[in-house]
Amino acid sequence: DLYFRPLYVLNEEGGPAPVCSLEAERGPDGRGFVIATTRQRLFQFIGRAVEDTEAQGFAGLFAAYTDHPPPFREFPSNLGYSELAFYTPKLRSAPRAFAWMMGDGVLYGSLDCGRPDSLLSEERVWEYPAGVGPGANPPLAIVLTQFHFLLLLADRVEAVCTLTGQVVLRDHFLEKFGPLRHMVKDSSTGHLWAYTERAVFRYHVQREARDVWRTYLDMNRFDLAKEYCRERPDCLDTVLAREADFCFRQHRYLESARCYALTQSYFEEIALKFLEARQEEALAEFLQRKLAGLKPTERTQATLLTTWLTELYLSRLGALQGDPDALTLYRDTRECFRTFLSSPRHKEWLFASRASIHELLASHGDTEHMVYFAVIMQDYERVVAYHCQHEAYEEALAVLARHRDPQLFYKFSPILIRHIPRQLVDAWIEMGSRLDARQLIPALVNYSQGGEAQQVSQAIRYMEFCVNVLGETEQAIHNYLLSLYARGQPASLLAYLEQAGASPHRVHYDLKYALRLCAEHGHHRACVHVYKVLELYEEAVDLALQVDVDLAKQCADLPEEDEELRKKLWLKIARHVVQEEEDVQTAMACLASCPLLKIEDVLPFFPDFVTIDHFKEAICSSLKAYNHHIQELQREMEEATASAQRIRRDLQELRGRYGTVEPQDKCSTCDFPLLNRPFYLFLCGHMFHADCLLQAVRPGLPAYKQARLEELQRKLGAAPPPTKGSVKAKEAEAGAAAVGPSREQLKADLDELVAAECVYCGELMIRSIDRPFIDPQRYEEEHLSWL
Repeated sequence: DLYFRPLYVLNEEGGPAPVCSLEAERGPDGRGFVIATTRQRLFQFIGRAVEDTEAQGFAGLFAAYTDHPPPFREFPSNLGYSELAFYTPKLRSAPRAFAWMMGDGVLYGSLDCGRPDSLLSEERVWEYPAGVGPGANPPLAIVLTQFHFLLLLADRVEAVCTLTGQVVLRDHFLEKFGPLRHMVKDSSTGHLWAYTERAVFRYHVQREARDVWRTYLDMNRFDLAKEYCRERPDCLDTVLAREADFCFRQHRYLESARCYALTQSYFEEIALKFLEARQEEALAEFLQRKLAGLKPTERTQATLLTTWLTELYLSRLGALQGDPDALTLYRDTRECFRTFLSSPRHKEWLFASRASIHELLASHGDTEHMVYFAVIMQDYERVVAYHCQHEAYEEALAVLARHRDPQLFYKFSPILIRHIPRQLVDAWIEMGSRLDARQLIPALVNYSQGGEAQQVSQAIRYMEFCVNVLGETEQAIHNYLLSLYARGQPASLLAYLEQAGASPHRVHYDLKYALRLCAEHGHHRACVHVYKVLELYEEAVDLALQVDVDLAKQCADLPEEDEELRKKLWLKIARHVVQEEEDVQTAMACLASCPLLKIEDVLPFFPDFVTIDHFKEAICSSLKAYNHHIQELQREMEEATASAQRIRRDLQELRGRYGTVEPQDKCSTCDFPLLNRPFYLFLCGHMFHADCLLQAVRPGLPAYKQARLEELQRKLGAAPPPTKGSVKAKEAEAGAAAVGPSREQLKADLDELVAAECVYCGELMIRSIDRPFIDPQRYEEEHLSWL
């Protein structure tokens, strides 16, 4: 059973009033609201609804207004009725707007369910159109859409824009259908239905918002206008242009510049507007926005914009730089300029126009930003060149050391080494193997041509680093280091040569160049060392005798394997000591130093007046050595004679040795009876068939002996068989022997190859000790046979 009970009575003019419209909705957080209208009033009921039953929920909502009346809106005029319409954008969503048709017009506004005191906001009253109102032609019903409300009259429908209050549509109906009765909206489909006594009509709303942007534009509500024409570029451009003009008139130049940059307006016209208004900051903003929107193919426009922006920033910085009160603004502008120069978005355009930008920076004298921009563009060559032109060599070297570009070092080292040699060499050493020392040699040569000790020392320092630390083996580097040593540090020359070694194949310098260099500068000890490396020992001894006899003695002992040459060199030394120094004691000491020299070799060098007393000991020791040598030769002759007698005795014994073969003896290889085929018998007792021995010996023979064996077999097979008894056979054999070796000789040569020693007891078996028992090619077959 259903039970009904009154919840609330709406009062109007001191008494109860009929309800014309009633709308109930549930808001967020369980809150509910009810809007009810009478003929002149609109009531709002807001409260928390109980979710158990709808009746209890509304009972609690209305119970809150028992002691005090609900908020309401009242208008004096009266139609005798009223109607309330809601606009809901989507099905089952909260209503967004309302329209109340009453006597004074249509109360239109927004609905905000989150407000605690009143749901209605942004209220306004739109008067009825001309000819509509209480009296002769009152409205019968109202329907609300997104931007319009439709008033139903007896003979027509009028659509009024909720934004402007203007009538946008009048739809008259024919009299044959009869007067219009009512009009409603289907919330699920959005269709509007109107009916008369004889017909029903449907309105289908399409693209209602297509021209709303114009209305918002006329109202200067540019955000909403852009929202409703976002998919129409031509309309959006119109809105942006209007907004830009509006902001410009309001002196909001930065906002105006941002809008102008998005429009298709003439670039020159907009730029002139800001120039005439002296708004360089806004102009820069406009140019930056335009630059960001350029396509990759618009290179000319990009070059123009980047150059213009740079000029604007530089002019502004120049104006602010001398003003102490504008220090903060100067720093902000400088930061903006640097951000513009370092922006990745503008990098391509800035790189394309870098030459003109550098010219602008130079014309303004802004060296700080010129260096900054060159670093961003990685144009370090320009930075270093600028520092060198202004004699800021340490700053130039700092740039080189920071960015470590070898090509820049090669290019600017000839300039920097003349002014800051030590610092530059330190930078070279820090670069290490990244630099090619050969390409730095021209700079060092030009620098060290002055011949001063400091200049040569810096060049030597870097060359020593390359040789000792980096281990450079290039001949040009070592030759240049030799030249530096020869000119500036002779004491280090010999040490370097000795450290390089005495092998001509392992030294990294040019030996002939080193010899000529040392000779030109008079470094004889170094020349002697080079002669030794070249193995020119005679020249080394001749030059060493001009310097030091002990050095000559060291050179004379170097050809250890050539005794004849050693003796010749020592004779040079002895002649020099005797003839030049005329010192007999030193000559005797020299004689004692070399065992190859005898007293008879040295005597011709002495003058005739020298007494024999000086050579007494040397002559005696020489005679004793000869006597000892003679005794050794005699002993060796006796031993050789005894050995020859033993050999002759062994040969006589070997001629009488023989071996016996029994009928049951078998071949040591094939284990078949030996006497069936030709065979060989060795003194060790092993017996082999001739073919078995040949097969066993062949794999162990060297390649050339195998070839010789095949050749003998081929010749032996081609030789005629031996015949007996006839004179013609002997003559044929004699003729064949005259042409080539006889059959007997071939057999003897074959026996010498095959039967020189036993295959089991001779060297052939010893050499085959590392041969596997199973042939590797037959290993798998043998392995499978055992499974």
